[in-house]
Amino acid sequence: MKLSAFLGAPHASGLDPEIKSITADSRDCQAGSLFAALPGEKVDGRDYVAKALENGASAVLSLPGLADMPVPYIRSENPRQMFAQMAARFYGGQPETIVAMTGTNGKSSTIEFLRQIWDYAGMSAACFGTLGVTTRAGVTPLKHTTPDAVALHQTLRGLKETGITHAGMEASSHGLKQYRLDGVKLAAGGFTNLTQDHFDYHPDMEDYFDAKARLFTELLPKGAPAVINVDGEWGRKMFELAKGAGLDVMSVGWAGEHIRISEITPRSASQLLELVWEGKRIKLDLPLAGEFQVLNAVSALGLAVNTGVPKEVALEALGHVHGVAGRMEKAGETKDGAPVFVDFAHTPDGLEKLLRGVRPHTMGRVIVVFGCGGDRDPDKRPKMGAIAARLADIVIVTDDNPRSEDAALVRKAVLAGCPNAEEIGDRAAAIKRGIALLEKGDCLVIAGKGHESGQIVGGKILPFSDVAVAREILA
Repeated sequence: MKLSAFLGAPHASGLDPEIKSITADSRDCQAGSLFAALPGEKVDGRDYVAKALENGASAVLSLPGLADMPVPYIRSENPRQMFAQMAARFYGGQPETIVAMTGTNGKSSTIEFLRQIWDYAGMSAACFGTLGVTTRAGVTPLKHTTPDAVALHQTLRGLKETGITHAGMEASSHGLKQYRLDGVKLAAGGFTNLTQDHFDYHPDMEDYFDAKARLFTELLPKGAPAVINVDGEWGRKMFELAKGAGLDVMSVGWAGEHIRISEITPRSASQLLELVWEGKRIKLDLPLAGEFQVLNAVSALGLAVNTGVPKEVALEALGHVHGVAGRMEKAGETKDGAPVFVDFAHTPDGLEKLLRGVRPHTMGRVIVVFGCGGDRDPDKRPKMGAIAARLADIVIVTDDNPRSEDAALVRKAVLAGCPNAEEIGDRAAAIKRGIALLEKGDCLVIAGKGHESGQIVGGKILPFSDVAVAREILA
């Protein structure tokens, strides 16, 4: 593809090289590459222009102000946004219907439930995000919740080429703030909730909210459907913003006007739901445990009917959904029938919803094993400790992903909120201890890492799976 095809006009330099690849990594540059020198939080791509040119880059995209160079230099006040739009043009091909889901907790489960409903309705469907790319054929790993613009459009083109017509994607605050989704042709969007997370990246809740809000105020076309959980203050604020942006907004949740949760009756591993939809009461069985799963399922329901699934079919499909890996995933049970669940809950709100969710399904004690990640939002550590102390009967504090921090200091910060907890730094030993404490009627929840298959210690990723470790101990 000629450079002029990206720009829509000849470049001022008069040069019009053939562009064979686009990248923001100078190491991937070669003859025919367009190098996007993007400013970042930790690394500034402008420092690598010389390296990109040395490797053969045929064009450079960046902010204004760089020295003249022997290849076309495309100046943009917002090079990240332009890079995303270029990636969309370069790779081309996207599924006909793309839904983006944002919020702090519940994105993965919501888009997976949406994928399952689409699939049940006979549509060729996929979803992608934290867990990877999921289709009926299985799961393929992805590196980031919202991949960079190039990886994102490679993924979308790949889905299109395999016949996928409907795709759900997670939209992280990082991805939205960094304009990675700006070349995606979205059909609908959704919002789950907003709670404390990523404060190592966002200075405050307003900035975090504003990043999420871009989906509704800037990326979704006017008149597009938006399904928003309005149970919290931020959801109500997002609802008003989306409505003001000219979207067709559906509110869901306990306070939803369009789909309202009226009652939940917990069972051992499922729940009987009563919904009020357009004034009519509907009862259905959801084969999942935990109130938060109901919230995710209702959002998926709203998105499904807004993207072409008949209401009756979508409701029927909910009775057949299965859980997501690492989201309230049952790893097994003891010989006395005490279940062991693994969940990704790694925020104060996520942990609270998880522990509140398992309580109605548990006759005896709730035991929790969890920790907090290093190099991430230290303010949430004592808060999560206090939530565990308040909502669980037995708390074991262990290591999560210490990263570059001293693991003992991370645990100490968590223990400030739950001083009576047991401290076991070795995660496998902590899980073993939690299982040993289980009696008939109890429940163990291992929180924080969910589907992850590694533990980040220093600069290394050590093989570790909560589910695999739990199953090995139970066996």
